Amino acid sequence: MKRKYAVVYQPIEDGWIMAPVPELPGAVTQGRTLAQARSMIKEAVELVLESYRANAEKDAQGNAIWETLTVEVPTR
Repeated sequence: MKRKYAVVYQPIEDGWIMAPVPELPGAVTQGRTLAQARSMIKEAVELVLESYRANAEKDAQGNAIWETLTVEVPTR
């Protein structure tokens, strides 16, 4: 399944670029260039989502029902 996330690229000190994903707490990284920040945030998002899923599976009771929810998210 593919999902789109907004990333905010912000120049910070020493020419670095910070890249947080506002929708995913914990998904933030930085890079020396925009290309590096883009690559790093993709990996960060994948790791955060993997961690969220693993924690949910660990915490779910044996009789939990899992399903997929589809919602419309406004775009800019």
